[in-house]
Amino acid sequence: MILIVDSGSTKCDWIAVDEKGNQLLEKIRTKGLNPEILTEKKLKKTIKKNSDLKNNRLDVTHVFFYGAGCGTDRGKEIVSTALKDIFINAFIKVEEDTMAAVYATINHDKEAAVVCILGTGSNCSYYDGKILHQRVQSLGYILMDDAAGNYYGKQLIRDYYFNSMPTDIKVAFSTKYNLDADYIKYNVYKQPNPNAYLANFAEFMFLNKESEYIRKLIKDGIVLFVKNYIMQYKEELKTVPVHFAGSIAYFSQEEIKQVAQEMGFNVGNFERRPIEGLVSFHTKSLK
Repeated sequence: MILIVDSGSTKCDWIAVDEKGNQLLEKIRTKGLNPEILTEKKLKKTIKKNSDLKNNRLDVTHVFFYGAGCGTDRGKEIVSTALKDIFINAFIKVEEDTMAAVYATINHDKEAAVVCILGTGSNCSYYDGKILHQRVQSLGYILMDDAAGNYYGKQLIRDYYFNSMPTDIKVAFSTKYNLDADYIKYNVYKQPNPNAYLANFAEFMFLNKESEYIRKLIKDGIVLFVKNYIMQYKEELKTVPVHFAGSIAYFSQEEIKQVAQEMGFNVGNFERRPIEGLVSFHTKSLK
């Protein structure tokens, strides 16, 4: 049994397949397994909570794990150790989530491209057809993550409290969410995964895209992301496309294409959930 895993900070998708790519179990979803947020102990606890993973752990021969927070040696080591303790008979490979986005969005194995992730968090790298190049070291959701779900959640809450929202949007926002100050502070400062909590608010944007305020909010975030991340690769952008992975990117295609036209780069593919493309990639490599 081969496990292919795509983990963000909010959620983690698992697909179990055989060597021919045939799916062996229903798709599994657990909470996100970000080693920058969770300890090794909590990672293992989260995995073991799922009965399918726990009951089949001895049958697993390979685990290919792609995750947020796995771009450093420390993050990879924490996740690898947790996985090895559970799947004791398996070959374990841990890579950063950007590589999942690369394999899922490029048109062929050797294609060079700038690849972006806009999900709970955000990231941007250049893949030269062989090696991943990253010019911005992520400092996490507090300092970075432009145009990510947690970025937009924070902007929405700030605009609500600073009275910067149009009245109709403010009423709709307060109706949908618990915006009590103490409740928000408890979730942001006292609970685990505050980035995932903030990202939950981003859904509101895509349910209210008819609002000029919302459209501007989305576009402003994309512009910031392009300036700070994508434009790190000005030379590469002259010859390669920019692919996008993640739910925020998927539902912001219109705004991304508009900004791309204004700022002079070519948009490539959009992939909401990279994990499906990973199945084909890994089963081919095992043949």
